[in-house]
Amino acid sequence: MSTIKLALVQTDLLWENPKGNFKKFDVLLQNLDTDTEIVILPEVFATGFTMEVNHLEKPVGKSALNWLKKKANSLNKIIIGSILLEEKQKYFNRMYWIRPDGSYSYYDKRHLFQMGGEHKVMTAGNKRIIIPYKDTHFMLQICYDLRFPVWVKNRFDKQNNTHEYDVLIYISNWPEIRKEAYMTLLKARAIENQAYVVWVNRIGVDNKGINHSGDSQVLDPQGTIIEQMPKNKEGILYATIDLEKIRKIRNDYKIGLDWDVFKV
Repeated sequence: MSTIKLALVQTDLLWENPKGNFKKFDVLLQNLDTDTEIVILPEVFATGFTMEVNHLEKPVGKSALNWLKKKANSLNKIIIGSILLEEKQKYFNRMYWIRPDGSYSYYDKRHLFQMGGEHKVMTAGNKRIIIPYKDTHFMLQICYDLRFPVWVKNRFDKQNNTHEYDVLIYISNWPEIRKEAYMTLLKARAIENQAYVVWVNRIGVDNKGINHSGDSQVLDPQGTIIEQMPKNKEGILYATIDLEKIRKIRNDYKIGLDWDVFKV
C-alpha cells in the first residue's frame, strides 16, 4: 500500500486529571475507523500543560504510559501522545510512539518553553527521533519545537537519493492568541523540508485561563493544507499520507540536492 491513514484527536483536556482524560479518550476512540493505522493525541494529553508535578500521582506518568500501551493493544493501532514523566528523579515532556505489541519509541521535548516555566521543571531532550514505518520515516516533535527550524531540518543523501524523514508530527498545547505563528510555521516546515506536516493541538480553556482553538491539520510537502479540523471542535480528523505524492514532488523538484547540511 502507498498510503497511511492517520486519526488526529482534537479535544479539551481536564486539568491534572489523568483518569478523567483517559475516560474522555476512551469515548472518543470507541468508533475509530477500522482502517486507521496511527492515532495521534495532543501534547500532555493526560494532565494538560501543568508544571505542578507535585499535584500528580507518583510516579508521574506511569498510569498514562500504561493506558497508552493498553489502548494501542486494544485498538491494534499505533498510538502517539506525550506525557509528563518522572524518571530517575527528573521530569520529561516525553512523546511516545506505542505499537500494538507494547513496544515503543520516544522523543523528549528539546525546546522547553521558558516563558511558561517548563525549563524549571522539565529536562530537555537532546536526540532527534525518526521512526520507520512502512517505508516511511516519521520525525517526532512537540509544540514549541516548531519555532526552531535547524533542529528539524531534513537531510538528503545524494548517493542513495533518500530523505532522512517523510512526515513531521507536532503535538501541542499552543494557545489561540499565537495562532498566526503556528499557522505560518507549519506551512514553512512542510515546504522547506519537502515533508508532510501533522499538527495535533488541544482545544478549550486551561486552568490558567488560556484558550486553545486546536486547528489540527495535515499539510502536504508543498505546504497545502489537505485536511483541517474546525476550530474549537472536539472529535477526530482523518487524513491520508500519500507516499506516491511525496515521491513525485521530490522527484519533480529536487531541492534536496542544494540543501545546506546542518548538524545540531
